Amino acid sequence: MRAAGITCWQSAGRLSTAPHLLRFSCSTSAIWPMHCSPRPRKLGPMLPLSDRMRARHFPFVNVALIIANFAVWIFYELPNLDSSVTHSSFYACTVDNACHGPLPWGISWITAMFMHGSWDHILGNMLFLAIFGKNVEDAFGPIRYLLFYFAGGFVAMMTQTAMTLLAGSAADAHTPNLGASGAIAAVLGAYLVLYPTSRVLTLVVVWPVLIPAYVFLGLWFLYQLIEANFGLFSPSSNGGGVAFFAHVGGFIFGFIVARWLTGRGRVQPQDYDAVVGAPA
Repeated sequence: MRAAGITCWQSAGRLSTAPHLLRFSCSTSAIWPMHCSPRPRKLGPMLPLSDRMRARHFPFVNVALIIANFAVWIFYELPNLDSSVTHSSFYACTVDNACHGPLPWGISWITAMFMHGSWDHILGNMLFLAIFGKNVEDAFGPIRYLLFYFAGGFVAMMTQTAMTLLAGSAADAHTPNLGASGAIAAVLGAYLVLYPTSRVLTLVVVWPVLIPAYVFLGLWFLYQLIEANFGLFSPSSNGGGVAFFAHVGGFIFGFIVARWLTGRGRVQPQDYDAVVGAPA
């Protein structure tokens, strides 16, 4: 069983003073791969379409994040993709001063969250953010959701960095990391806590099917966990450079934060069955 997914990826290119030498050979994560390279995309048999639950309030922050990601992609990256990726990505080696990146790591972890490597990459990430983010923002409130999104992105990036520096090679530490999916993984972890019984309308091959969120997201996380342990640190070892540990770290962070907030009554999720209707 394979499902579409999000990606925070590691480019196959290394930190270099010659941006034109940067080449991409990464793939989108999760149970369904999309290629980040210029090659034609191969769609997997499962694609999430909607959770069918309208937010009580317009998701201004979620929409703004999606617009910002597309704006960076269209107006900053597309005119010169190689050099923009080289300049604004995050490099693990900058954290322990093993290298000097174009930007300080305290800035690049933020810029990297808005960077993508291909249309496939950004479309897959933004699809997940659009479907799952709106109701997490609805439960959290806009300010808390915005802070949570960036905190999730930071934790995800630091998780991948820690695993790379602890057990990866020097070459791995020089690999550019970019993508919004670490933060989006945190959103998915929170969604699982807030709306575990919601049903995700999913395109399975050509048939729309309702799949419980706990099944869909549980399989997604299980795949990340397996790939993180088998592919581990090298961007060429786990299907093209996906930063799976970023997804694992982000998801666990989101799950824990949402559990903590719900336990203290600080978030107010909707009752999915009351809004959409209980399954027949």
